[in-house]
Amino acid sequence: MWGKRFLIPQVVKTIRLTWSHRRHFYTMQLKTKEFQSLFTDGLNALAEIFQKHRFELRIAGGAVRDLLSGKQPEDVDFATTATPEEMKHMFQAAGIRMINNKGEKHGTITARLHNQNFEVTTLRVDVQTDGRHAEVEFTTDWQKDAERRDLTINSMFLGLDGTLYDYFQGYEDLQNRKVRFVGNSALRIQEDYLRILRYFRFYGRVAAEPGQHDTGTLEAIRDNGRGLGGISGERIWVELKKMLVGNHAAHLLELIYELELAQYIGLPADVSMEEMKQVYQRTEGSSPKPMTVLSPVLRGPEDVEKLDLRLKISREEKTLGLFLVKHRRDLVKGQDENDGLKTFTDFIIDSREPDAQSKVLELLKYQGERKLLAELSRWSIPRFPVSGHDLRRLGITSGKEIGTTLQELRDVWKKSHYRLGKEELLSTISKS
Repeated sequence: MWGKRFLIPQVVKTIRLTWSHRRHFYTMQLKTKEFQSLFTDGLNALAEIFQKHRFELRIAGGAVRDLLSGKQPEDVDFATTATPEEMKHMFQAAGIRMINNKGEKHGTITARLHNQNFEVTTLRVDVQTDGRHAEVEFTTDWQKDAERRDLTINSMFLGLDGTLYDYFQGYEDLQNRKVRFVGNSALRIQEDYLRILRYFRFYGRVAAEPGQHDTGTLEAIRDNGRGLGGISGERIWVELKKMLVGNHAAHLLELIYELELAQYIGLPADVSMEEMKQVYQRTEGSSPKPMTVLSPVLRGPEDVEKLDLRLKISREEKTLGLFLVKHRRDLVKGQDENDGLKTFTDFIIDSREPDAQSKVLELLKYQGERKLLAELSRWSIPRFPVSGHDLRRLGITSGKEIGTTLQELRDVWKKSHYRLGKEELLSTISKS
């Protein structure tokens, strides 16, 4: 989960405010080590090509937000005034290889320079949307492209000289840790209803405290929540997972219910929020998986099945959900004061569950057993030292008897806290 610290780098070299009859925007000069580290041989070569052909090239979207937050962006996207055809012509003339042409119809060209891929997208405006997809046309107007983006903190551009271009007070919102839609909230949501969940996800990344939402934003979300019913489950699950492992996840999940969105995204109705809040507090700081945070609102296996039907969760996520709802009450810390972990290690030893230890680790996070969690994280599954072949050598040939004897020896081994070796275990047979 994200920590509480959120630092806006104090690295402004110059600040200026620019106005015109049609727009205003705020700019500053960014000079940080995170920004400077982006300038690899590949990016320098890319910049040179665009400069040569007199097209503008800027860093766009989330990478700008991350850089302004003092973080190294994982992915860097670029925007340009060049059309896809103009980019292809430039790259071909420079002998640059282009890959993955699936994004071309949306204006994105991916070029490979110095063993590095660069995604560059032409500035766009939405000419038609249906709440899921948009028909776009290209533009050279940076503000119009910014207008079509979801949140103010994601609508900024950063020139390769470090100049920030901010048309919708995104930098101010980032400083104030505020999450706002660009322009009219309802219109932004109606362009793509998934933006409702993106709002929640980024609230968890940016906001300092839960519950500091603009009333109009929440009203727009409630009024348009039905649109989530038309969004594919896979897209919803991507956003929901990120929200669940961010800050304020319990508050945001409760908000999803308060705004009557749960029914559209595969979550059960009429659930108790109390256990969900308790589990969130228990798991905080232990890096729980999204399903571990979500499972308190899943009342049983049927809810997991319905979630899977709507969201198309992975097989691993589904089996974890089924495991947690099945064992969260009955697989608990044992009474052995010297080894509270033994209940769980015995379960893992006997379990036919695939990857049982990782599931039990998530169960301990759910239960808030921090000490046992640390112990089990260091524990390696011991190998039972006796095989059927060992018993045959002692003259036990009946398959049924071999099976029974192995189970008896396994019980003795478990009682010894897995310390007895093969010879010690086999010696118990002769004594019986």
